Amino acid sequence: MARLLLGVSGGIAAYKALEAARLAVKHDHAVRVIQTPASEKFVGRASFEGITGAPVLTSEFEPDPARGSYPGEALPERAPISHLALVERADLYLIAPATANTLAKIAHGHAEDLVSTAALAAACPVAVAPAMNNRMYLNPATQANIELLRSRGITVIPPGEGALASHGEHGIGRLAEPAELLEACESLLTPRSLKGLRVLVTAGGTREPLDSVRYLGNRSSGRMGFALAREAARRGAEVTVIAANAGLEPPPGARVIPVRTAAELAAACRSELAGCDVLLMSAAVADFRPAGAVDGKLGKEDGVPKIELEPTEDVLSALAELRREDQTLVGFAAEHGAGAVERGRGKLERKRLDAVVVNDIAAAGIGFESEDNEVTIVTADGAERHVPRARKERIAQAVLDEVERLRTTRGGTDGARADTRSPARV
Repeated sequence: MARLLLGVSGGIAAYKALEAARLAVKHDHAVRVIQTPASEKFVGRASFEGITGAPVLTSEFEPDPARGSYPGEALPERAPISHLALVERADLYLIAPATANTLAKIAHGHAEDLVSTAALAAACPVAVAPAMNNRMYLNPATQANIELLRSRGITVIPPGEGALASHGEHGIGRLAEPAELLEACESLLTPRSLKGLRVLVTAGGTREPLDSVRYLGNRSSGRMGFALAREAARRGAEVTVIAANAGLEPPPGARVIPVRTAAELAAACRSELAGCDVLLMSAAVADFRPAGAVDGKLGKEDGVPKIELEPTEDVLSALAELRREDQTLVGFAAEHGAGAVERGRGKLERKRLDAVVVNDIAAAGIGFESEDNEVTIVTADGAERHVPRARKERIAQAVLDEVERLRTTRGGTDGARADTRSPARV
């Protein structure tokens, strides 16, 4: 996806940089690493080379065996100037951990090692993640350096607060967690194409109570919805997530509204619909619920209960009736077996949507409770896009790409939507 250059300076938090590199590779980024000599006292270059599959450099005078290339790229015929080539070709340069010494060097234009030299030569976005003792971090000199870097357009990923390396010490200065580092990098790499739009996402699966202990539910984890929320936020949207029983870390910057049942989800959606421009209805909403939940617990001694079910409200169809013409509505259809796409297109037409994302849950290893998915996106303007098996983050990108396309060609989609309504008028 992107070429990420990771600079590692000499602090004990360097061990977290290993996990940050691993996560970036897992998310299909091509990663190269450069280190200060001091950082090798904490983490050796062999560890980074094993994770990234590429040589690590620690000196601007050291030849690069990969000649400035990133993993997956062809080896250039000519050997470039090592300390310039890596950062010149990078899409993003992240320094993590960034010690007080490294921050001071960059802020004042020093080029005393490969990490600081690359910062001076960078034309790509640069991010620094400070990590140090709390007294060093709060020192006026360090704070002034951080503000100076911000004023020059460098992104500062703030440290966390907690236990520090020194025994018994607690305070601010902990390196941001690897997942936070990756999130910050991917946000910087993502164009703000949805800036100014409000996106409403539903995620997770509803639970319909049988008694005070048991419920009817489904296997939805909320991963797909949260991936959509994260990607929309990266693209600059104002994001609200209606989360049904999703025990996941909230997407950064998103407002989260927790719900449990289909009725609660429907009420929350009605309340939020008017304020959104895009609705991504990825939650797995129960089609049925017990006709009467027991106030208390059903016991074995009472025998096997006879459970009568009643239908829940078709939330998405109800919301489609309330929509404005300038809104974009996307449904999700978990289908099983042959004819999945055709059934998804039928849902698209019945519910008068702009798009439906169809995934065949008959396939092993995708969909519910999985980090991967494979979908086909069908749209009201007749398009059909198959997205092969990939991480749900990639699926979210494809879905939002289609949303942007539909909103760009609004005239075509409005016409298609009007056509699907015409039989009802006849």
